[in-house]
Amino acid sequence: MRIRFLSVARQEVDDAFAWYQRQSAGLGYEFLDELDRVVRRIKTYPESCAELTHGLRRGLLSRFPYGLVYGEAADSIVIVAVAHLHRAPRYWIDRLEDADGDDREFRASDRPATKRPRPARSRKR
Repeated sequence: MRIRFLSVARQEVDDAFAWYQRQSAGLGYEFLDELDRVVRRIKTYPESCAELTHGLRRGLLSRFPYGLVYGEAADSIVIVAVAHLHRAPRYWIDRLEDADGDDREFRASDRPATKRPRPARSRKR
């Protein structure tokens, strides 16, 4: 399966790389290594990451506060955002409406993914 990045997601990678390189020489490359590891995991196991909304998932980097927001198109996985986890939640959601061409194959609703109900806890008095 092919991996594609939206242009804004590629820009987020470039910005994060530059920021980490300014913090410490070589840290930007460590960020890219971690990003590559997550991309390879997503490519191998696309349904292994948490579902954010119907059709969109997020794979987390373990060392850096970033998540790869992605959806599956007919023949590829499309990275919608390389989202910093301390930014406003879902700042990237409007990208789905602005995606051009074949990126529209995986539209997501704006409702959160359904979660399993929690088991009832017994109350002690």
